[in-house]
Amino acid sequence: MAKTTDFLSQTSGKLNDQFTTRQTAFGTILARTPRKLANPRRSEKQANMRCQMANMSANFKLYQGKLKMAWENKKTGLTEFNCFVASNYDKDPVYITKSMRVAGACVLAESYISCGSLSPIDLSLTDGGVLVSDLKLGTLQIGAGTTVADLTIAILQNNQEWEDGDQLTWFYGVQRVDSAGTPRASLTAEKVILDTTNETKLWDVVSERGFSSVTGCLGMNQVLQNAGGVWVHSREKDSGSIKVSSQQMKVVSDVLAQYQTYAAMKASADSYGGINGQVAYLNPGSSLADVMQTVNVPSGNTDNGSTGNGTTDPQNDGNTDNGNTNPTNPTNGGDDNGGGTGGDNNGGGDDESGDEN
Repeated sequence: MAKTTDFLSQTSGKLNDQFTTRQTAFGTILARTPRKLANPRRSEKQANMRCQMANMSANFKLYQGKLKMAWENKKTGLTEFNCFVASNYDKDPVYITKSMRVAGACVLAESYISCGSLSPIDLSLTDGGVLVSDLKLGTLQIGAGTTVADLTIAILQNNQEWEDGDQLTWFYGVQRVDSAGTPRASLTAEKVILDTTNETKLWDVVSERGFSSVTGCLGMNQVLQNAGGVWVHSREKDSGSIKVSSQQMKVVSDVLAQYQTYAAMKASADSYGGINGQVAYLNPGSSLADVMQTVNVPSGNTDNGSTGNGTTDPQNDGNTDNGNTNPTNPTNGGDDNGGGTGGDNNGGGDDESGDEN
C-alpha cells in the first residue's frame, strides 16, 4: 500500500486485476487488489446449513401463501420463512446438490409446517397404507350426501378442544421425478370451517381424498404413496389472534429416502465446494469429516483481513452463507391457520436468503 501524488491522485477504482485506488483525507491510496480464493472458505456449520437450505427453501415455496399465521407468537421482524427454517433445520435433513437446486428440484420432506398451542392431530398409516388422523367421527360415514354440518357435529361430539367455527385445513403433496431424473413436488391446500348450520355438501367444499371415513376417524380415501398429507386445526379468537395445532407433514416416498443418505449429503457438500480443511476443525465423529477440500492459503500476514500482501484472513473473509436464519427453536407460531387458502403451488428450488417471497 502506498500514497501517490501523480496522475492517479485524481482517480478512484480498480486498475486491471492488480491494483485498486481510493481517495482519502490524506491523499490517494494505491493498494494491491485483494486475492480471491477459487473455493470459498466455509466452516462445517456453514456447509451443513447450505446443504440443507436448498431443499428447505424449495419446500417452503410449496406452502408459500398458506402459512401466513402458522406460528403463534411469532416475534416481530421474523418471517414465516425464518420460522420454517428454524423449525426444520437438522430435523431429518434432506440434501440436494447445487445443480439440482438451480434446476428447480424439490424433494417433498416431512416438514414441520405449524407450531401452536392447540393439541396436534396425530397421524398414522393403516396396514394398507392409508393415512388416517385421530379425529373421531363416531358413527358418521362420510359420503356424497354428507354436509359440513354433519362433519361439524361428528367432530364436536367425539373430540375435545374443538369448537364451532374452528377451521380444518388439509395439505396434500405429490412427489414425482421428471424425465431428466430431477425430483419435483407440488402441493394443494383445502379448508373447511366447522359450522353446525351449514348444509352445503362437504365434498363441494373440500375433496374426498382428504375427507373420508377410515375406521371411524377422518382419513384419506386412498393409499399414501409418493405423496404426503397432514391436517391442521386452527381457531381465530375474538381479538383476531390465531391459535393453531403443531403439525408435521407425513410423507411416504422412495424419493425422500434417497436424499437423506450420507451419499446424498456428501454429494451436496461437494457441489458447494466442500469444507476448507484449514478453517474447519472437525470432530472425528462428524458426518462431514471427509467432505473437505484443502485450499492453499497464500503465505504472508493474514491478521484481521489485511490486504497489504494480497491475502485475507481465513477466519474473517465474510463468507457466511447461512441463509440469514436462526437455526434454533422457532418462535412459536404465527398468524393464519397454516393454510387458509387452497390451490396449487409447484415446488421450486431457488435458494432462499432468509427473505419471504
